[in-house]
Amino acid sequence: MTLSLIVATTKNNVIGKDNQMPWHLPADLAWFRKNTTGKPVIMGRKTFESIGRPLPKRTNIVLSRTPYEHEGVIWKNSFESAVDFVKEFDEIELLDIKKPRVGIVGEILVKFMPAANNYLVDLLEAEGAEAVMPDLMGFLLYCAENANFKKDYLGASKKSAFINNSVIKLLEWFRKGAKQALKESKRFTPPATIQETANLAKDLVSLGNQTGEGWLLTGEMIELIHNGAGNIVCCQPFACLPNHIVGKGVIKELRAAFPEANIIAVDYDPGASEVNQLNRIKLMLATANKNLEKSEN
Repeated sequence: MTLSLIVATTKNNVIGKDNQMPWHLPADLAWFRKNTTGKPVIMGRKTFESIGRPLPKRTNIVLSRTPYEHEGVIWKNSFESAVDFVKEFDEIELLDIKKPRVGIVGEILVKFMPAANNYLVDLLEAEGAEAVMPDLMGFLLYCAENANFKKDYLGASKKSAFINNSVIKLLEWFRKGAKQALKESKRFTPPATIQETANLAKDLVSLGNQTGEGWLLTGEMIELIHNGAGNIVCCQPFACLPNHIVGKGVIKELRAAFPEANIIAVDYDPGASEVNQLNRIKLMLATANKNLEKSEN
């Protein structure tokens, strides 16, 4: 299971005014609705009261130090208790259906914006696969972790590295409860630390590759392979050189290191052929299904 932090903010870090959002952007609201529908949503009491009603087609979990009652809402007094539903998922009876797991990596906007990747997650699920996407937190941690390489090899200040390492510790503290719940779960895997992801990547690419997603893209692909999602779609904007180097450029080495890996790079661009994208993805899925059948025999 992936826990994602969603926040809307202005350039000067304003997130609200008088317990209300100081703007109304229909496209943002549509994106939020699409990416949270059918999933549990954890929010603070004041955030819920500013909305005024439970979000439809979602499990609404409200955090408050004092007991809180509202129709259609589950009250929890801490973040740790809010993620206890992970344990409840462990008790749900599963159908004996095997699906190939397909990881999604790539340039951050193409990866996370459904309209930019032609609704890749919906396509994979419609074709009978399970989509696995590393969360946005990894990118934030990667941006902070880069300061250590700059300090060690590029003459950046120790102060900058200290500040960024403090940011990493703070972000890890925020998700500590969630990671522990996932670790204790029978069915879910906690996300790796950013240092672990860096160690996975550095054997194939230099950690000095910090343009765009840089070495994180390579590290995420290796992490997905280790976690049983060896079928991977690498989404990249057409002619994005950094993405091609650390994504498409390392596929040959990844296949050599992990012969079972089934990786394709797909270019997304208004001028790119959607038919060609679809054919490449379906060919990858055909190979994924064959590999799944072999593993069961």
